[in-house]
Amino acid sequence: IRVLYLFSLCLLQNVADHIPQLVQGVRGSQAQAEDLSAQLALINSSQNFLQPGSKMVASAKAAVPTVTDQAAAMQLSQCAKNLATSLAELRTASQKAHEACGPMEIDSALNTVQTLKSELQDAKMAAVDGQLKPLPGETLEKCAQDLGSTSKAVGSSMAQLLTCAAQGNEHYTGVAARETAQALKTLAQAARGVAASTTDPVAAHAMLDSARDVMEGSAMLIQEAKQALAAPGDADSQQRLAQVAKAVSHSLNNCVNCLPGQKDVDVALKSIGESSKKLLVDLLPPSSKSFQEAQSELNQAAADLNQSAGEVVHATRGQSGELAAASGKFSDDFDEFLDAGIEMAGQAQTKEDQIQVIGNLKSISMASSKLLLAAKSLSVDPGAPNAKNLLAAAARAVTESINQLITLCTQQAPGQKECDNALRELETVKGMLDNPNEPVSDLSYFDCIEGVMENSKALGESMAGISQNAKTGDLLVFGECVGVASKALCGLTEAAAQAAYLVGISDPNSQAGQQGLVDPIQFARANQAIQMACQNLVDPTVIVRLYVLSAATIVAKHTSALCNACRIASSKTANPVAKRHFVQSAKEVANSTANLVKTIKVQILRGHVLLLSLQLLLPAVGNLRTTQEPILVSAKTMLESSSLLIKTARSLAINPKDPPTWSVLAGHSHTVSDSIKSLITSIRDKAPGQRECDYSIDGINRCIRDIEQASLAAVSQSLATRDDISVEALQEQLTSVVQEIGHLIDPIATAARGEAAQLGHKVTQLASYFEPLVLAAVGVASKTLDHQQQMTVLDQSKTLAESALQMLYAAKEGGGNPKASHTHDAITEAAQLMKEAVDDIMVTLNEAASEVGMVGGMVDSITEAMSKLDESTPADPKGTFVDYQTTVVKYSKAIAITAQEMMTKSVTNPEELGGLASQMTNDYGHLALQGRMAAATAEPEEIGFQIKTRVQELGHGCIFLVQKAGALQICPTDSYTKRELIECARAVTEKVSLVLSALQAGNKGTQACITAASAVSGIIADLDTTIMFATAGTLNAENNESFADHRENILKTAKALVEDTKLLVSGAASSQDKLAQAAQSSANTITQLAEVVKLGAASLGSDDPETQVVLINAIKDVAKALSDLIGATKGAASKPADDPSMYQLKGAAKVMVTNVTSLLKTVKAVEDEATRGTRALEATIEYIKQELTVKNKITLHSMALKLLSSFPLISGTEWVDPEDPTVIAETELLGAAASIEAAAKKLEQLKPRAKPKVSVYPNCFFESNKADDAYSLYVGLLFVTVHDNGINNQKSASVSVPLGAALGRTYL
Repeated sequence: IRVLYLFSLCLLQNVADHIPQLVQGVRGSQAQAEDLSAQLALINSSQNFLQPGSKMVASAKAAVPTVTDQAAAMQLSQCAKNLATSLAELRTASQKAHEACGPMEIDSALNTVQTLKSELQDAKMAAVDGQLKPLPGETLEKCAQDLGSTSKAVGSSMAQLLTCAAQGNEHYTGVAARETAQALKTLAQAARGVAASTTDPVAAHAMLDSARDVMEGSAMLIQEAKQALAAPGDADSQQRLAQVAKAVSHSLNNCVNCLPGQKDVDVALKSIGESSKKLLVDLLPPSSKSFQEAQSELNQAAADLNQSAGEVVHATRGQSGELAAASGKFSDDFDEFLDAGIEMAGQAQTKEDQIQVIGNLKSISMASSKLLLAAKSLSVDPGAPNAKNLLAAAARAVTESINQLITLCTQQAPGQKECDNALRELETVKGMLDNPNEPVSDLSYFDCIEGVMENSKALGESMAGISQNAKTGDLLVFGECVGVASKALCGLTEAAAQAAYLVGISDPNSQAGQQGLVDPIQFARANQAIQMACQNLVDPTVIVRLYVLSAATIVAKHTSALCNACRIASSKTANPVAKRHFVQSAKEVANSTANLVKTIKVQILRGHVLLLSLQLLLPAVGNLRTTQEPILVSAKTMLESSSLLIKTARSLAINPKDPPTWSVLAGHSHTVSDSIKSLITSIRDKAPGQRECDYSIDGINRCIRDIEQASLAAVSQSLATRDDISVEALQEQLTSVVQEIGHLIDPIATAARGEAAQLGHKVTQLASYFEPLVLAAVGVASKTLDHQQQMTVLDQSKTLAESALQMLYAAKEGGGNPKASHTHDAITEAAQLMKEAVDDIMVTLNEAASEVGMVGGMVDSITEAMSKLDESTPADPKGTFVDYQTTVVKYSKAIAITAQEMMTKSVTNPEELGGLASQMTNDYGHLALQGRMAAATAEPEEIGFQIKTRVQELGHGCIFLVQKAGALQICPTDSYTKRELIECARAVTEKVSLVLSALQAGNKGTQACITAASAVSGIIADLDTTIMFATAGTLNAENNESFADHRENILKTAKALVEDTKLLVSGAASSQDKLAQAAQSSANTITQLAEVVKLGAASLGSDDPETQVVLINAIKDVAKALSDLIGATKGAASKPADDPSMYQLKGAAKVMVTNVTSLLKTVKAVEDEATRGTRALEATIEYIKQELTVKNKITLHSMALKLLSSFPLISGTEWVDPEDPTVIAETELLGAAASIEAAAKKLEQLKPRAKPKVSVYPNCFFESNKADDAYSLYVGLLFVTVHDNGINNQKSASVSVPLGAALGRTYL
């Protein structure tokens, strides 16, 4: 509760900071209604207020269940509802106003910047007259920090402005111009405050002048950006834009340099640069000192420089004057150290040794400059992400560079240099443990544990080696052991500091920061690692192949992480300019890395050849205490005792036969060992979330026992009724707490699987809701008269508590360890059970509330769903726009149907409106979730914005309708409320149509497929009804028609359907317009085909129902195949050729061809009686041929000639020739089938094995000529003659068997 209170206070302060701007915008717009700047100021202040206002609403709703004062809780809940409703209306109104005034934002921003310039000029005049005074609350330190932090915001917004203008995006250029103007306004206020607070008039004038220069340059930049929009591809315009931006950046740096202390740091940096020029000479002067003197001076200068580096780090935490003094001293010590290093380089015996010394000195110079730059950056903006860690890393880099030079140049007794280097390294890493409130590395808590275990093992072995080799006098191995111990101690310190940070942020009393679009710490850390690796690659001393490969691996690892971060950020943002910028940055990093790796492969031993790749790579990357105390104390003790141990070991290396020193060494070793054991124990005991899980489990167990006691009392009908509160208030409390519990399910599951730092926060928050849950549930049950409803509420509450208990056990087992994969299934299962329990109790509560007209919970649910539309989307959406579009259409239509039912029930059964309102609420919740994903995946972005806006408008309509339903339930006879409900229902229906039109605009083809599939489903249902009538023997033709009258229409329509099928299959790879046309045409054609087939079936008469059913089933199969084909086409639209949906499309196309072919065969099989008889004769040819073999061939030939000559007389009107439309339809069908197959192959880009071409109708007699037809008739006559000459009935029956088989082969 205390954490919620503190968090709410922070939110209140944030909201309070925005309220004056909102009020000022309202007043300005009212006073100057026609002023564009005033209107835009109101729009901007409104949009800026939405985010903090929404967060405060969420915080208030989360706090309501924890407020024990009923009156205060109800008031807080009502205020949260009112604010949520107002924010939803403000969001809609500001979006509409922004659409109308958005294009004029650039002009408004330009006017704002020019006004700021004039104000700074007035401030300069006041300063000259000595009249410039600080405003209330302004101090020098506060204004200096504001100016430093705002300067970065100005630079960022200007970079976005350049990108947007270069891409020609007018909308986002206006947004960037507005943000730039807002940042410049803060900068101008801070600059004025600094000038008014300083006592130096010269500094004040310089600050105001530099700030005015920034405003002047910014105005020019915005003007150039406006002109660049008119010609996005104009090279001259882009060049001018870049030049102006460079000038503004220079002015901005000058403004920051006017801050107190900054000039001193600049002077120190300049001094280091001037001193480093001594290293650029080709020939160094010979040394005038002995080697011992030069070595001694170098050691002393190294110690002084290392100490000065620590003082610079410490000075950044104090006043600006301290940093000025520390940076000056550091500059002086660096100059002395550089002179000592050059003196030592003169002592080198060979040119190669001298080059190595100079190279190390250059590294120290670069590290020293980076240290001062990091200190300067931290002093300007102390709250910058990772600034403290970057400063500490820069100090460590100085120490490491010094150690490398000392190791190279000095000649001491073996082991002494290693001890000195180790002591310097340990002194540097101590700062990590001072205030671990920022991450030190990317390690997770469990990685920290593994790191501590590994480094402690290495430290133990090295400590044993130090002691053993000091005794034996093997000082070379002794030095190696000291180096290993130093690295292990640094690793232990880093892991301990990171673990302490993670423990700190996981404590429930800690307030976690808000995650941004990208992690600047990750980018800064990757940038630093890449730069260090690149320095190693270009270092001429790095000639070992292993080192080169190691550095290249580091570069590849971090650039890969940066590219992935850019990809995730691109998917999160809705800003198309930012999307393209992230993608372009990732491409630049990837290409530069690829060039680097390629060069390394070719020139693995020539580091200087890599310079070209590095020059491209680095700019691309640049774009781109209570719970902690045990860990910190153990780590500090470990470092102190280790330093003493190394100092003692250093003495023993010189004099190994000193017994008291050995005793001291043993004592230090024992202390180090104990401190490491304490560190490991502390890290394990402080595992994030474990203690909170235990507390939460105990609390929920108590709540379960309370519910059980209440259930027993309810069974015995002795449950005491609460008289201090109404049942409506109890239902509202219960609904609120159940909703808050439901919101925590996914965050807890996510934390349990891989975010240990968040586990404690989430489980503590979850457990805090169960005591209010029990109180509200028992209260509702006590006021419920129906015993069954009592037990339902109590049982469902108990089920929810038990599922939460299971969730906590699974979460504790998982512990936030991503490597504990064996626990993840249990976590997922527990989360699902908990969601089902929440859904069950919410259904019960909504039904109970709706029965008495309480719709507040439903309105809250709809409002919350609307607010989530503005949230960011997951980095990797699981579906495509088509998937989300289909779901949105389904829920939109469900809402429209519910609205129509509510219109009807408002007149007939008003008591049923509550259930319908609850159903509409649930449907809109799903619709909003899927609509957010559809808007995020829609292209272009304007369509996504339109979808989101119209879904929000539909939400407003649903709210009004639900409210009217509740009002009508309270007073069912109120005719005025009925009329209002009907109007609201009609408005919901209209807004549903707007949502559907927005979806259709986003993807016409897929929308047409959805509509076509729905139409085909209706046809299938109609055919099922027709089959039912045919089976009952009641399907008859209206007129005296024959099947032959419909056969030609059937064939023509089937041909048209085949053509539509070809277009539909090819439409998957075509434009959305073509796909839409094909889907609509196929739906129309299948409708026509179904109608003509039904007419043909009816013409057969009810005497032959089996044939009717066979024919209708054939067209039903075609309709089903078309429905599947439409679905497959919709799923395959805009998909790559190797997508699995393409295989489904090919299969559906084949089924479609097969079913159309089967339909044509069936049509032939059910033609009128005369035609079927003629075809039956032809089917018996093979059997009769066997009889002909025993006859006189000459006689048969003569008879055949007679029959051929008489063919025109006996063929009749029922005879079929090759010009018959059936034959033509068969030929065209074969061609269409081949076309469909080719389209499917083209889409899949597959090459199936070749198959032999076989005629679809190999035995079809339609392909014979007239002579064959005459011969068939002759054989038929012969068959009749044989039959008349005494073939008995048994023989005739035996002949009919192959006749039926032949008919089956031919027609079916």
